[in-house]
Amino acid sequence: MKSTPATFRNLALGFLSVLWFTGACDAAEVRVMISGGLTAAYKALVPEFEKATGNKVLTEYGPSMGTTTNAIPVRLERGEPADVLIMVGYALTDLANKGKVVAGSQVDLTKSPIGVAVKSGAPKPDISSVEAVKRALLAAKTIAYSDSASGVYVSTEMFGKLGIADAMKDKARKIPATPVGEIVAHGEAELGFQQISELKPVKGIDIVGPLPSELQQITIFSAGIATVSKEPEAGRALIKFLASPAAREAIIASGMEPIAVGGAN
Repeated sequence: MKSTPATFRNLALGFLSVLWFTGACDAAEVRVMISGGLTAAYKALVPEFEKATGNKVLTEYGPSMGTTTNAIPVRLERGEPADVLIMVGYALTDLANKGKVVAGSQVDLTKSPIGVAVKSGAPKPDISSVEAVKRALLAAKTIAYSDSASGVYVSTEMFGKLGIADAMKDKARKIPATPVGEIVAHGEAELGFQQISELKPVKGIDIVGPLPSELQQITIFSAGIATVSKEPEAGRALIKFLASPAAREAIIASGMEPIAVGGAN
C-alpha cells in the first residue's frame, strides 16, 4: 500500500497508543536538548507524541559541540535541566564518558550526509566528482561550514584530502550556531557545507546535492537520557518513538536515513 500522510499519522498514533496504554509513561514534561540535524523530523513528530501520550515536550536547540552559549555541552555544564539529548553520536558518547548520559540509554537514530548549497537562483557548480568539488571550491570567493560535525570534517579533513587547505584559509569560515544555509541565503557565502537535513528547512537557498561518495562523511545522530533527568521513563518513551517505524517517513522526508527500530533501554 502506498504511504500517505494519513497512513503515517495512523501508524504513529497506533504506536504511541501502545506506549500509553501499556503504561510506558505517565503524563509528564519532557525536556529535550537537540542539535540541528534532526530538527525538521523532530518538529513533525513531537506533536504526534504529545497528542497520544499527554506528555508535554519542552525543547532547547543548540549545537552538539563547541563553546557557544547554546551548545548542548555548555548548557549541561551550567546546570540546565534535560531529560533527552539528541545530537551527533560521537558527541553524545563523549558526554556519556563524562557521566552526563545514562549508561546504556544511547540509541542511534539516523544517518545524515553532507550537502552543498548556493543562494536561490545562483548557478549550481558541478560537484559530481572529487575533481569537480575541488574546482568549485577554488572558484568560489567565499565558503561557509558549520561549527559541528560536518564542519569539523570539511575544514580538518576534506580540504586536506583535496590538497587545497592553504587556499581555503582566507575564504572559508566556520559559522558558530547559525545554520550555514542562512549565511548562504543572505549572500555572505557563495557555497555552504552542512548536513542536508539542516540545509533543507532554510529558505532562500538551493541544495546542489550531496558530496560525492569519495568525499562524503556520514554523521550519525543519536539520542540518550541525561543523567540529570527527572522524567527518564517519559524520555525513554520519546526516544523509542523516534527510533520506531512510525518515525521513518518524517526522517526520510527531512533528508536523513533512519537507523534504529526499537528504543532506549
